[in-house]
Amino acid sequence: MAGKKIPSIEGNLRKHMVFVPEAIRQVSGIRIFGKRIKSLVFSTDVAIIRNCNADAVIAVYPFTPQPIITHSIISCSDLPVFCGVGGGTTRGKRVVNLAEDAEFQGAMGVVVNAPTSNETIAALREKIDIPVVLTVVSEAEDIEERIRAGAQILNVSGAAKTAEIVMKIRDRHPDIPIIATGGPTNESILKTIEAGANAITFTPPTNGEIFKTMMKKYRMEKEG
Repeated sequence: MAGKKIPSIEGNLRKHMVFVPEAIRQVSGIRIFGKRIKSLVFSTDVAIIRNCNADAVIAVYPFTPQPIITHSIISCSDLPVFCGVGGGTTRGKRVVNLAEDAEFQGAMGVVVNAPTSNETIAALREKIDIPVVLTVVSEAEDIEERIRAGAQILNVSGAAKTAEIVMKIRDRHPDIPIIATGGPTNESILKTIEAGANAITFTPPTNGEIFKTMMKKYRMEKEG
């Protein structure tokens, strides 16, 4: 039927974008504040974020979270942003302060690292109204205690064991929203979805990798 066809509009200058893998379309999604999130681009690069068709951004980086970085990403992004607020090296009240600041700036959710204490998770739930997303990296995690403390969404990042971890969590907690890394292929993404993930994070190519492809194309055009 014509009504089911999705019209698509592209500008002449914005056709060149980073597209998430097609397999992610098959995931159920997580509805947050009325918005359905299926795909999240894992990036802090505002150029990538502004040129990607993901539903949201998961902005987590391996340094102490800084409000100026959070502010910059949120202000530049045209997508909802889930901000990393620490929980590993950065602990306790500072995590809560960073989370409050992220909420005030317009973040859709905050992401805490796997070592985050249950006390900190509980303090976050008390102080902020946006979802607390807990990163899970091992099947040894006591998920029951984490949910009881206040984790509202689980972000599973277990490398090759991600699908297995997701499946074990889903068996015990059929209703908890799960975000998970999908891996590099459509097959690995589908495996994670079948295990029970509700949304998939996608790691985009770097600027350097994209430039390498473009430069190769330009050289070929010059050489005829």
